[in-house]
Amino acid sequence: MAEVLLFHHVLGRTKGIEAIADQLRDAGHTVHVPDLFEGRIFSTLEEGLVFVKEIGFEEVTERGVRAASELSRDIVYAGFSLGVPAAQQLAQTREGARGALFFHACLPTSVFESQWPVDLPVQIHAMSADPFFVEDGDINAARELVASANHAELFLYEGKEHLFTDSSLPSYDANATKLVVKRVLDFLA
Repeated sequence: MAEVLLFHHVLGRTKGIEAIADQLRDAGHTVHVPDLFEGRIFSTLEEGLVFVKEIGFEEVTERGVRAASELSRDIVYAGFSLGVPAAQQLAQTREGARGALFFHACLPTSVFESQWPVDLPVQIHAMSADPFFVEDGDINAARELVASANHAELFLYEGKEHLFTDSSLPSYDANATKLVVKRVLDFLA
């Protein structure tokens, strides 16, 4: 069974994030979900972004890196949207990573001034018409990462919702999320 460090999105550690973590736990995996917002949960992307701008995007990523320092290096790093930078930085630069799972976002590997470890497995999940993923260039970064790695998969789901895996949000897509969870459990097996 895998150990997973999972970082939440811009709305905080919502019930939907906990539900995904619980599904992985129910399959026998150990899942850590640090609260990068110290208990704050937001109801809109705009509210969450205001908070993140106040503390700084770099601070959010650094909080994730600090959370990882308390755990074994032999883990899978996972992130949802805003949580992807911390997960990607750790997977890409911290020795011992077992894999990476990116949901709704992906950054160019050059952001972390290193190449993606060619044999480090990664899955990237997003909706094919998600404006944040497509228009902000994440889809291009995801395709480049997949092309550079031996064990990488990009899964695009039909739709335009950004945080479609969070069951506590109106953007939730139960059918797509069911497939995401199946693919993630296969990845972790």
